[in-house]
Amino acid sequence: MSESEVSARIKAHIEKSPVVLFMKGTPDFPQCGFSAQVVAALNACHAAFHAVNIFEDPELREALKAYSNWPTYPQLYVRGELLGGCDILLQMYRSGELAPVLKEAGAVAA
Repeated sequence: MSESEVSARIKAHIEKSPVVLFMKGTPDFPQCGFSAQVVAALNACHAAFHAVNIFEDPELREALKAYSNWPTYPQLYVRGELLGGCDILLQMYRSGELAPVLKEAGAVAA
């Protein structure tokens, strides 16, 4: 598959929902501690999000690192912009910054 086709798949995922988490595993069965922590923070904020299991698409997993210029997973996108990985998201959650960002994006029911 060409690089542009993989980039198109990445963009399609990012456009699918206001909040998109590229993670190892699924929200119900995270396959790494960092992904599990981010899912827990999103759930604690009552956020609706689209999750992409990067283990199911090795081409996407490799291409996303270049697309985002971010070398690790999980990666959280809000309204098409990379918000960050586990450390940044947990810091935002603990400081109270994450919930308002998710609510503003329309991912949290009022």
